[in-house]
Amino acid sequence: MKAVKIISSVLLTFFGGLSVFMTLSIIFDWFDIREKEGNYVLFIVYANLVCGIIYLLSAWLIHKKVDWAKTLLALSSAILIVAFVALHVYIKNEGVYEEKTVKAMIFRIAFTIVLTLTAFYLSYKNQKNNNY
Repeated sequence: MKAVKIISSVLLTFFGGLSVFMTLSIIFDWFDIREKEGNYVLFIVYANLVCGIIYLLSAWLIHKKVDWAKTLLALSSAILIVAFVALHVYIKNEGVYEEKTVKAMIFRIAFTIVLTLTAFYLSYKNQKNNNY
């Protein structure tokens, strides 16, 4: 169980830090990233920023209060799914976007759901161990 906590925390820290850096780089146009990203969709950028912050907080919470981590990661999954549905509506209404945005969202949703399920598993194991 300790290895699962460590791996989860490392993954969340890495992807959280990367997400926060990249989204802030787009929002504030650091290092000309905005131009390199092409036709980005601003509400997806903000959803990714919120989720990146949740990833960083969850990485720490996995070691302290895993129940809070599972709740935050479930919230992050919901945010990403809602944003993905909104992206499809945006695309159907002829919004300008990059195909890589759709692929990145599918990856991010799958990643977040896997880590949410991992947090639920850790919470279950933690509760089971505390009952004995």
